[in-house]
Amino acid sequence: MEKRWGVLFQFGALFSALTVAQNVAVPMREFLDLPDQLVHGLARLKIELVGLRAGDGDKYPAELSGGMIKRAALARALALDPEVLFLDEPTAGLDPIAASAFDALIEDLRNTLGLTVVMVTHDLDTLSAIVDRVAVIGDRRVLVAGDLDAMRRFDHPWVRSYFGGERARAAFG
Repeated sequence: MEKRWGVLFQFGALFSALTVAQNVAVPMREFLDLPDQLVHGLARLKIELVGLRAGDGDKYPAELSGGMIKRAALARALALDPEVLFLDEPTAGLDPIAASAFDALIEDLRNTLGLTVVMVTHDLDTLSAIVDRVAVIGDRRVLVAGDLDAMRRFDHPWVRSYFGGERARAAFG
């Protein structure tokens, strides 16, 4: 089961004592019986797939920017070619330009690899850029699930203020 999904943690959760390539290789070494040379090559492929340079695989997490950490962690999440990708606040801590680029990367990977993406986010720009469906959880249950129009029409004070407020109008047009 674990091989069918990948997780991008909010702050990357990379092992600080391992290089990016070694971090990406961790799930492969854990779940696959592959020769070291193949694991190394696949790790490099995943690193480039997320928009990092091949040489970035030799860097340690402390040498990376916030956006590079997100991409390295995404490469690790994709290491086992998952069907489902779970994202925890994927654009948290990124500036608007980097966040937009990361949204575009997620959308491209979703479409190219046929991924199902399940995301926890508060970022309205990310919601407007890449989601098909939204579920709002509150009061210990799912309050509403549907497309963004359904969110804007739903009659609940918090949902209405979140999806109908000034920031939402700016994000959704």
